Amino acid sequence: MSAPQIIRTPGGEELVVLPRAEYEALLERAERDGEDADDIAIYDARKAELVAGGVVLPPEVSASLLNGKSRLKAVRAWRGETQLHLSFKTGIGQGYLSDLENGRRAGTPETIAKLAKALEVPVDWLL
Repeated sequence: MSAPQIIRTPGGEELVVLPRAEYEALLERAERDGEDADDIAIYDARKAELVAGGVVLPPEVSASLLNGKSRLKAVRAWRGETQLHLSFKTGIGQGYLSDLENGRRAGTPETIAKLAKALEVPVDWLL
């Protein structure tokens, strides 16, 4: 790392000049640290939920949630179900099921209960 150049403005403010590569490395590290902080916050929130008697999901489902899948999609995949098969089992349209999985629509309590029964999981797993 080269020594940064410090420039003082007429108002007394100090400005730092450094090579672009070092600037970009700092930005990259800040972004990575921010992602780490977000992950820690999610972990802390989930741990607090567990302590408060929250839902304990199978590791495969939890891993899918960490990778951005919805609970419904993660549980369905964990159960080895396709959207089409789950649609036939529940009488819920495949397009509607897709909308539920992708957060475009929110299911009614009855719909969520029907899905939970078909997937053989507690309703809380899908909320």
